[in-house]
Amino acid sequence: MKRFQALLKSGVPKSAVVGFSVLTTILVTAFLTLHLVSCNSSSPVKQSPPPPPPPGTTGTDVTTYHNDTARTGQNLTETILTPSNFNSASFGKLFVINVDGRVDAQPLYLAQVSIPNQGTHNVLYVATEHGSVYGFDADGGTLLWQVSMLAAGETTSDDHGCGQITPEIGVTSTPVIDPKAGPHGTIYVVAMSKDGSGNYHQRLHALDVTNGTEEFGGPQNIQASFPGTGDNSSGGNVVFAPGQYAERAGLLLLNGVVYTGWTSHCDSRPYTGWVMGFDQSTLAQLSVLNLTPNGNEGSVWMSGAGLAADTSGNIFLLDANGTFDSTLDANGFPSQGDFGNAFLRISTANQKLAVADYFEMFNQGAENGSDEDLGSGGALLLPDFTDSSGQTRHLAVGAGKDSNIYVVDGDAMGKFSPSKNNIYQEIQGGLSGSVFSMPAYFNNTVYYGAVGDTIKAFAISNAQLAGTPGSQTGNAFGYPGATPSISANGTSNAILWAAENSGSAVLHAYDATNLSHELYNSNQASGGRDQFGAGNKFITPMITNGKVYVGTTNGVGVFGLLQ
Repeated sequence: MKRFQALLKSGVPKSAVVGFSVLTTILVTAFLTLHLVSCNSSSPVKQSPPPPPPPGTTGTDVTTYHNDTARTGQNLTETILTPSNFNSASFGKLFVINVDGRVDAQPLYLAQVSIPNQGTHNVLYVATEHGSVYGFDADGGTLLWQVSMLAAGETTSDDHGCGQITPEIGVTSTPVIDPKAGPHGTIYVVAMSKDGSGNYHQRLHALDVTNGTEEFGGPQNIQASFPGTGDNSSGGNVVFAPGQYAERAGLLLLNGVVYTGWTSHCDSRPYTGWVMGFDQSTLAQLSVLNLTPNGNEGSVWMSGAGLAADTSGNIFLLDANGTFDSTLDANGFPSQGDFGNAFLRISTANQKLAVADYFEMFNQGAENGSDEDLGSGGALLLPDFTDSSGQTRHLAVGAGKDSNIYVVDGDAMGKFSPSKNNIYQEIQGGLSGSVFSMPAYFNNTVYYGAVGDTIKAFAISNAQLAGTPGSQTGNAFGYPGATPSISANGTSNAILWAAENSGSAVLHAYDATNLSHELYNSNQASGGRDQFGAGNKFITPMITNGKVYVGTTNGVGVFGLLQ
């Protein structure tokens, strides 16, 4: 009888079984039907959404870029996906969620959200370059709500003749979610638009996570000025011109403040480097910092990586090519306050932004002149390590276009010397290509995927990165390389995930303890079963609740165990 009840619940019409009066007949019918269902489920072209996950599997919330403010990219509570339970026969594409524009922002996730008149759902949040934000059922792909960030009569921004974000600019950066803000939780989003008079706008939105309605009197128009005589200055102040910038770096929510970083369109001057903070409850601008106020360039973009933050409230970032004042003041800081091409620690004390420390490479002039900026990569904060002398180190790691890996001591970053790099550790030529991505961290290992290079695992011992990788993938990744993500259950069952930006996107999975062991890629199944759209640069996979979500040029590919 239990098998008969299961048959009815599986969707077989009652009319197919009504009228059978003998239990034997019912059991025979159930057996035959279940046999047919089993045969059909192996079809490589099946695209229907899978059934909901088992009761009690809700997954871990993913509320910010690369999982946490240290930007480690690790989810250590993944219990469904393990290296031993999946391959191309058991794991693959479940469905593709189609949206109205490019998905350049990493999708985010909240478990068990009560949606008005639609019940409780695990929700996937997707933002697009068409200026839309969506809430989808994360397990089946059903649309729960959709809102536009465009004001009446507006369009998304054009691409300013720049192919970096094209053909339109709406929401580029990864939003950030505070599940406790507002009545139900809030997702913070920066969007760019253009009005009918040709004026450009940058706005900070705060949306209710259950329906997308604006909160806290939003949206907030983003304007700024800062003392200086650099690009686009007037009357002793550098002025932020919304049309000259894009918000590419993932948003940071830190101690009640939403922080943003700003980049240019194809290095088209005039522009300078901006970081801004906004009150998460009122959206009022609290602080502004310009990183090249008396010079030019020095943007904050990091190939979409989020601004990182430590537990003491410091922000870490890699600044792009721009003016650096090699004449230093008595404290070893640039005399005019210009920090182009630097690894920065920024204080947020009293909700005011200020550069607290920095590292600048000795050959910064040559690297600036040849467009070898450090700012093409993202900063990763490592957990505390003890060095060989017993001293606790607070380390951060970053890399850019020169293929070197830079490890800084967050308490003393090294500042600038014209003759040598005063840095905690530098691995020269540690990578075989430029970095347009950021690393991941798991279990005393840092993982890097440079352009045209394999993904490499660098072990950490005595608070030092190994000079050579302990393992690496068997395949290389073309431009822009790869930003890996890690799923694991504590320190067990670790899988490294990476998206390949090719003509047709490819999702890869590797044993994180031995990258030469590829567990799966989306080209393995026959008949193109797992193909999920065109590749999209700077995309990092997001993993939770047994599923992997990957943004594309027109949607999100969703992968999991096949039913």
